[in-house]
Parts: sequence; structure tokens; C-alpha cells
Amino acid sequence: MKAKTLQLPPYLKALAVLSLLTVVIFILIVGKSILIPLALGGFFAVLFTPMSLFLERYRFPRVLSSLISLVVMVGLVIGLLSFIVGNLISFSNDFANVTSRITTLIQDIDGFTSSKLGFREKLADQLDPDALLGLLNKNSSSISSFAIAAIGSLSSLILIPLFMFFFLLYRDHLVQVLVSIYRDNDPMLVTQKIVGLRKVVLNYISGVGKVMVILAILNVTAYSIIGIKHAVFFGIIGAILNIIPYVGPFIGALLPMSYAFLTMESLISPLLVLGAYQAIQVLEGNFLTPKIVGSQVNLNAFITLLGLLLGASIWGVAGMILIIPILAILREIFDLSDSTKPYALLLGEEVKANTPKPTQDEKSDQ
Repeated sequence: MKAKTLQLPPYLKALAVLSLLTVVIFILIVGKSILIPLALGGFFAVLFTPMSLFLERYRFPRVLSSLISLVVMVGLVIGLLSFIVGNLISFSNDFANVTSRITTLIQDIDGFTSSKLGFREKLADQLDPDALLGLLNKNSSSISSFAIAAIGSLSSLILIPLFMFFFLLYRDHLVQVLVSIYRDNDPMLVTQKIVGLRKVVLNYISGVGKVMVILAILNVTAYSIIGIKHAVFFGIIGAILNIIPYVGPFIGALLPMSYAFLTMESLISPLLVLGAYQAIQVLEGNFLTPKIVGSQVNLNAFITLLGLLLGASIWGVAGMILIIPILAILREIFDLSDSTKPYALLLGEEVKANTPKPTQDEKSDQ
């Protein structure tokens, strides 16, 4: 005897879905101090799962392999943060001649408006160089402490390694939990889906990492040819920011452009940076990402853009970084059940229907 299922009218189903989304977004906002480290811990756990599996093949206990992976992750993150903060601190030494540079530009603007447009604002007389220099030095000297405070409040650096360790330690247990949730399906099929999901996310992360390395080399080469100081820093930061679709590459190019405008004599330098950015982005968008990353996450462009906006509004920068893997995971989970497959179709790319070609008899009938 089959159990009776409750059938709701379509408008009640839509209302239930909207209510569920409202509750989920509310929980994400209220619990972001815990959920952001939890998501980042899972992100790093997926990234370092191959290392743990490699160590366990050589008879390393699960606890020890997880601990070694944790130590490697912490070492890499500390090295990257030290590199960023060290370069940010050194920027204060480059702002010594900024005031004279800005004064010269304003005088040129005054001369242009006076000779070509016929009015005189005398902006140079209204500029206070000492106040501007003090403002720049104050902001540049405190930028490292600001970066540390922002990173600490954003990711709760103590919780991320802890969550990563437990995800690695109990990864088999988590698989069994998902198998029990989808107990109506074949357990082997659910397990294969979960393993495939982990591979999809890992392939996406590794593909993005390869693109970052290539972009870093291209950025550093271009900025070095232009003659920008700290070319290595700006090149690596621009490559890292590329993980944020649409917004990250623009910010990565805006930083060296602003620095070149403030510290270099010629106005051609920031224009050259803009040209190099455009050329590299054309190469990345048309060749690197399609060939290396491909369609690992299989998300349509509208959902990607909408997810970026929601992630930024709910979790800030961390939300923009994590939203793509999270949506990919949700798409694979929705695909496990027939009742949620429409949501997987909503998140995924548009499937083009293959219309069968008419037969010879059908052609003759026409």
C-alpha cells in the first residue's frame, strides 16, 4: 500500500518556496560569523582532500593526514598574507612626491580650463599639500592593520582551520549522512554522485588555480615592461582577484592604474596598464578559462551574476568568492532527487533540445 502524499496547489508551493528562501537568507545573515568560516573550511577541505588521500595510501592515520594537510594550508595562507601586508606597508614610502604630482596635474587643468574654456577656478590655490600628504601617509601606514582586521572579522581565522580539520576527519561520515538522507535512491549511486561532486568542485578550484598562475605571469610581465614598481605584487593580486567573476578583474586592474597615476610622471603609464588589462582579459575570457576551467560548475550566466550580487550583499567579499562553488554543490544535490531536479535545471546551463531531422517520407508529405 503506497503512502498518500499531500498535494498542494501551485500558488501554495510557490509561497512555500519563497518562505523557505526568506528563512534561509535570514539564517545566512544572522549566522554569518559561523557560516562563513564553515563554508571556507569546507572549501579548503575539498582542496586538500587529495593530499589526505595520498598520505593515507602510505598508511598515515586519518588524524595525522588531516593534521598535515591543515599545517600546509595554514603555512600557505600565512605566507600569502605576509606577502600582501609587507607590500602594503612599503607603499607609504612611495607617496612622498604624490602632492607635487597632483599639484602639477591641477595646474595643468587650471591652464586648460582658462585657455580653452574661458573660466578660472584656481583649484591649485585651494589645494593643501601638507594635509593631502598627511592623509595619504596616515591611510598607508594603517592599511596593514585594516587588512588584518578585515580578514580576521571576515573569516574568523581560528575557526576556519578547525572546521577544515573536522571536515577532513569525518568526510566518510558525512557521505553516509547524505546516503541516509537519500535512502530511497541506490546508495551506490548517491555515493558516486557525492564523489563526483567533490571532483567537480576540486576540478573547478584547480582549474581556477591554473588560470591564476598564468594570469599572474602575464600581469607581472606586462607591469614590469611598463615600469610599474611592485609589479609582482600587483600582478599576483590581480590574478587572485580573478576568482571573483566580473568584479575582481576590474579591481585588480584599478589598483595598478591608480598607483601608476599617483606615482609616475607620464599619463601614458596608467593607459598602458588599461591596455594590458584589456588584452589579458580577452585572452583569459576567450581561451584560458574555457580551455582550462571549462564547464566544471555548469552554471548559467544569469544565476552566476545573481549569485554574486546576493553573495556580496549577504557575506561580502567571502560571499562573492564562495557563491560559485556553493551553487555548483546545490545543483548536484538537487539533481539527486526527482522532486528537486527542476531547481537543478534552473541553476544549470540551458539544455538545447535536439530536434530529430524529418525522414524522407515526412519530407515528401510536406
